Amino acid sequence: MRADIIKKAALRRKYHVRKKVFGVPERPRLSVFRSNRHIYAQITDDIAGATLVSANSIAKTLRDQLARGGNKQAAQSVGEAIAKQALGVGIKCVCFDRNRYKFHGRVKALAESARKAGLVF
Repeated sequence: MRADIIKKAALRRKYHVRKKVFGVPERPRLSVFRSNRHIYAQITDDIAGATLVSANSIAKTLRDQLARGGNKQAAQSVGEAIAKQALGVGIKCVCFDRNRYKFHGRVKALAESARKAGLVF
């Protein structure tokens, strides 16, 4: 019963954020998901329903550099990686979807490192 209540609350928070954030081809959506062990980011065009670019702390390029995949250092590395890939594809401006998470800690570290690497949001 308790787990069901927690899942419903998480979905409610997620929908609260998603009703304001929508990715279009000119400005796709940068979505963040974090687990206890890893962090994931993807850039999505919601009209086409396609993922344009993705990066995570499980990828071989980042896994070798990181001691752990679920800390701020991993989030910064994923932010830099997603920004480099996006700029390589020609995406400069995105709208940030923090999902259901507060903008602090690992989510904030990912966002700030993506901004430093050249993404605008």
